[in-house]
Amino acid sequence: MDWVLITGASEGLGREFADIAAGAGLPVILSARQEAKLDTLAADLRSRHGVESVVIPADLAAAGEAERLWDRACEGRRIGILVNNAGLGSNGAFEAADFGREAASVAVNVTAATVLMKRAVQAMRATGGGRILNVGSTAGFMPGPEMAVYHATKAYLLSLSEAVAEELRGTDVSVTVLCPGATATNFARDAGMEAIPLFTLTRPASARGVAEAGWRAMQRGQRVRVTGLLNRGFALGPRFAPRWLVTRIARIVLARPRR
Repeated sequence: MDWVLITGASEGLGREFADIAAGAGLPVILSARQEAKLDTLAADLRSRHGVESVVIPADLAAAGEAERLWDRACEGRRIGILVNNAGLGSNGAFEAADFGREAASVAVNVTAATVLMKRAVQAMRATGGGRILNVGSTAGFMPGPEMAVYHATKAYLLSLSEAVAEELRGTDVSVTVLCPGATATNFARDAGMEAIPLFTLTRPASARGVAEAGWRAMQRGQRVRVTGLLNRGFALGPRFAPRWLVTRIARIVLARPRR
C-alpha cells in the first residue's frame, strides 16, 4: 500500500492531515522537529485507526534535511501522497525582524518544499502516480507588509504549484495548493501574530475543517483551494484593486497594535 508523507505533522494542520489519512486506512510517515510529539501521535493513530505510523524527525531549515527525509521515507516504501505542510513565519517590520527566523522561513517554505516536491514528482512519475498537497496561504496572493518574507515565500509556493500542476496535466500525478486564511493553530503564537487584526477581528477557521477541505481538493486533483468566503475575497481582491491599495490593506490587518 502507498504511504502518506506529512511534514509539520506534530500539531495543527499536520496533525489533522495525519488523522484524516490514517482514518482512510493509509499508512503514514510523520515528520517534524518535535520527536516526542510525533511518537505520541503515531501511537494514537495506530491505536485508533490500526495503521502503520512511522516517525522520522527532521529540521527542514537545516541544509540537506529535505533530501535526507525523502530518502529515509522511501526506504522500503512507496510514497503515494506528499503533504508539504511544514511552514515558518514571523511578524514584524522587515528591517527589524529576526533574520535567523526569516532565513529559516525561506529554507522551510521555499527550499525544503521544493526539494520534497521535486523528489515526489520524479518518484511518482516513475512508479505509478500520486498526489501532492502543498499548504500555501492566502498570503500568497498579495504582498504582506509586517510579514514581507512569509508572504513572499507563499507567493513562490503558489506560483510553483500552479506551474508544475500544468506541466503534469494529463499525467498520473497531481499537484494541489491549499490556501487557508487565519486558522486556529499554534502558527499565530509562534509567529507573534496573536494580537494582530487578522486574528482578532475574525474568528480563525478550525484546523480540522481546513485540512478536510484541502484533502478533498487533493483527491479531486484541484489545483488551488482557497478556504472560506472571506478568504476567497482576499484572494480575488488583488486581481482587481490597485496594488498600492492591496498592500495598504494588508499592512492594516497584519500590523501589531501600537502600545
